[in-house]
Amino acid sequence: MSTFNRRRFCLTAAGASVAPALIAREALAETTLEKIKRTGLVTVGTEAALPPFEFVKDGKIVGYGSDILAEVVKALGVKVKQLDLPFQGMLPGLLAGKFDFVATTVSVNAERVKRYAFTSPIAPSGTYVIKRKNDPLKSPWDLNGKVVGTQLASGPETVIRAFDAKLKAAGGTGFKELKLFTTFGDSYVALANREIDAAAAGLPTLTLLIKDRPEVFEFIGEVPNDNPFTYNCWVVRAEDLTLRDFINDVFRKMKEDGRMDALQEKWFGFKMKLPDKNYLPPGAI
Repeated sequence: MSTFNRRRFCLTAAGASVAPALIAREALAETTLEKIKRTGLVTVGTEAALPPFEFVKDGKIVGYGSDILAEVVKALGVKVKQLDLPFQGMLPGLLAGKFDFVATTVSVNAERVKRYAFTSPIAPSGTYVIKRKNDPLKSPWDLNGKVVGTQLASGPETVIRAFDAKLKAAGGTGFKELKLFTTFGDSYVALANREIDAAAAGLPTLTLLIKDRPEVFEFIGEVPNDNPFTYNCWVVRAEDLTLRDFINDVFRKMKEDGRMDALQEKWFGFKMKLPDKNYLPPGAI
């Protein structure tokens, strides 16, 4: 082979090897929001076991969060693939790239906000405890020696564990046992069946539960909590701030034009005051 031909061959080979590298680099530079718009599909993770936020009815996922998701998908101009998953796998699945964002309620806490980017709130998330109708418990401080249930890996689990420590610090015995369930609904069934003495969950969900079954359940009260940032949000990966900002912009427009209020009235029967700022603790992404 002549020197010229060898040089031309080397240049061609070099170009062929560089091209895939450039394509790979461009693919790496693509944001999740850009990928969603390019492919025309957004994939979300949802726990459809928390009425009225998300639940299955007639084979379809419906609810307050599902209706909000429909507005976000409409703004994106794409199709949606909604995965129904246990909450315990939701945040690990997001980090593993199994879906683009979490479209189910995730309560704010100091540890989560350092690993995930939270949207603006879609609901408050103060943790409350309920009991069976006419049981003698009057206050969360009466839970010494009682069996309490909540959902595994949930925000209320963090709150109720901290309160157990408070009971002990105040000279009490603390809970007799903390039982953790796959869903909040499982804890309500256990409460009705006298397997536990109280169940802990977020206020909006419990309000609807007691409205639907006032003959079975009633409130004990709000669990004392040192965390002032008691909100439910959606979550994206830490690097997907453009996607988080897009979702927040949809939420903002829904609040301004009344769509968010209308959905709250539809699913909860009341409106919620939701902040646009100062809803995350220091150090949040």
